[in-house]
Amino acid sequence: MDWYTQLDKSTAELLPDLRLACDEPMSRHTSFRIGGPARRMAFPETGEQLVLLEHLAGECGARVLVIGNGTNLLAPDEGLDALVINTSGMGKLALLEDGCVEAGAGVPLARLADFACKNSLAGLEFAHGIPGTVGGAVCMNAGAYDGEMKQVLESVTALFPAEGVRTLSLEELDLSYRHSLFTDRPDAVVLSAVFRLTAGDPAAIRARMGELMQRRRASQPLEYPSAGSTFKRPAGHFAGGLIQQCGLKGLTVGGAQVSEKHAGFLINLGGATCADVLELIRQVQDRVLAETGVRLEPEVRIIH
Repeated sequence: MDWYTQLDKSTAELLPDLRLACDEPMSRHTSFRIGGPARRMAFPETGEQLVLLEHLAGECGARVLVIGNGTNLLAPDEGLDALVINTSGMGKLALLEDGCVEAGAGVPLARLADFACKNSLAGLEFAHGIPGTVGGAVCMNAGAYDGEMKQVLESVTALFPAEGVRTLSLEELDLSYRHSLFTDRPDAVVLSAVFRLTAGDPAAIRARMGELMQRRRASQPLEYPSAGSTFKRPAGHFAGGLIQQCGLKGLTVGGAQVSEKHAGFLINLGGATCADVLELIRQVQDRVLAETGVRLEPEVRIIH
């Protein structure tokens, strides 16, 4: 029996309320708007559903990929013979004591920052314009404008398939630039996180979020599908600056282009394929290495 046939039967029996889609295009669930069909895509709404779903997937021998808003993913054109677990429905938000907020893995960072602002809590202004969810932001220690998750995280609850559900302290998360315990343990899945914030004036918080969003709109090609910054920041450099220095703004492969607005962004002009983006990444890497001696490392997660 195929793994997905077995999974269909198991979920129908044990998770009857779970939404499970067949041959769901990844292009609908990635900010690049690229990617072929996933054999199965599940949409759990609670941590309990996700834990049981992971267990059932293991029994079926399914390959599992967990995503949020897909804002840092490049999915293959041919699709995925896998169970994609989409956490966007895990949207719990709760105000705790002592200036803490608990958020489910699927909560968008913009919604989280708005919730904090409405409760007169500061610290997440930098996150308001980052187009990801809590789960992905924790995994990548997402940051912008001198702020990062490391500054505001208190703890994270995650599923470790071989160990069960654990709650990790900030120290255990081992956060650094675009790195965490979860980048070293890709089998682990973030379920929720607690953020420790500080009291602030809602008007001042809102003004700061507006200022950062204006800066983002002015400097980034938000009008086109992309996965944000395509390359990690090399030591002592900025990826976008090196790419611009090499005269690569506007370089195009198929429907993919190095943005003319911000060289650190590779964008989908319309109809771009995964193959287009991968070839453009290769050309940019080769040219920058040849002209500057710096090897650019992709920040976007390339799914094979």
